[in-house]
Amino acid sequence: MAENRVVVGVNGSPSSLAALRRAAEEARLRDAVLVPVLAWHPVGGEIAYRNHPCPPLLQQWRQAACDRLDAALGEALGGFPSGLRIERQVVRAERPGQALVAVADRPSDLLVVSTGRQGRLARLFHGGVSRYCLAHARCTVVAVAPSAVTAPVERNAGGALPRRTALRTVA
Repeated sequence: MAENRVVVGVNGSPSSLAALRRAAEEARLRDAVLVPVLAWHPVGGEIAYRNHPCPPLLQQWRQAACDRLDAALGEALGGFPSGLRIERQVVRAERPGQALVAVADRPSDLLVVSTGRQGRLARLFHGGVSRYCLAHARCTVVAVAPSAVTAPVERNAGGALPRRTALRTVA
């Protein structure tokens, strides 16, 4: 009999960390294995890499992806919590949505994704992963919306400078 799994997409953003925390809660409740998945691809994309392959550089990019996943686990869960079975997966894929659906391939799986940024332009350019998973997954999908706490941080994650605001002293 197949083990219950909770698969979650992780990229290190504040909203993906919220999805990771939710997935860990679900894994505990279901006595399931937590499968955090980080999809990565070579800098410049697969076509650029095929034109100029460099295996040592490819290994460095893969290791950086592993390190990013470990850092996300550390930030969201404080590392590898005891009593929770975790099977990390670092997948080479240009399209994270397709990678997540491929990993969460059992009807008994639960796939947890973040809805990410919520602005109109952000949805146009970045909203594809959760929409793809909701449309193509063969298992139950939970889409975690950014909380009121992570939303302002998520909007500034692209490197934009925050707006100037007046500082208030709270007594």
